[in-house]
Amino acid sequence: MSEIVLVRHGETTWSASRRHTSYTDLELTPDGERQARALGPVLAGRQFVAVLSSPRRRALGTAQLAGLTVTGSDKDLVEWDYGGYEGRTTAEIHGERPGWSVWSDGCPGGESPSEVGERLDRLLATLHPLLERGPVAVVGHAHSLRVLGARWIGLPPSAGGLLRLDTATLSVLGYEHGRRVILRWNQPSPPPAKTAGDSTARH
Repeated sequence: MSEIVLVRHGETTWSASRRHTSYTDLELTPDGERQARALGPVLAGRQFVAVLSSPRRRALGTAQLAGLTVTGSDKDLVEWDYGGYEGRTTAEIHGERPGWSVWSDGCPGGESPSEVGERLDRLLATLHPLLERGPVAVVGHAHSLRVLGARWIGLPPSAGGLLRLDTATLSVLGYEHGRRVILRWNQPSPPPAKTAGDSTARH
């Protein structure tokens, strides 16, 4: 069996301001586009038997800019449905509901942790036969990929809360001695190469 390479999409205006973004279909910011392009050299040496992406533009755009050829779009890869908390920050929600956590409480009008776990389990079932042929890349979103990582190693969806995942990062799921393990997590893209004009100090 081979590896699953997870790619979180680059920055959007809402991810930059820590607003929960699920079904709102945002484009990448200019910084997000640069982040996605920076992933290209890291991914360039890899050959994938399949590249699956969330259907959201921020994920598809990241895949394209990173040099990945998407072979399929899977709705099970969309971000956690935040329901009534779409577009809001955790700090704003805590002002009304102290102690709330998406990992234990889910979202009103959206998904529960178990519901997100069920669809990521479906995705893993889809990936299993592909992994017999070679590595697979998956391009998606922070919370759903965190749940995917947790489910890969047999933990409940809530354990995804322990797996921080930043924009435009790579993570790798694989095997050790026949057991499912996390081989790498939250690896950032390398910084862009400096040019002559970059030597000036910035304040």
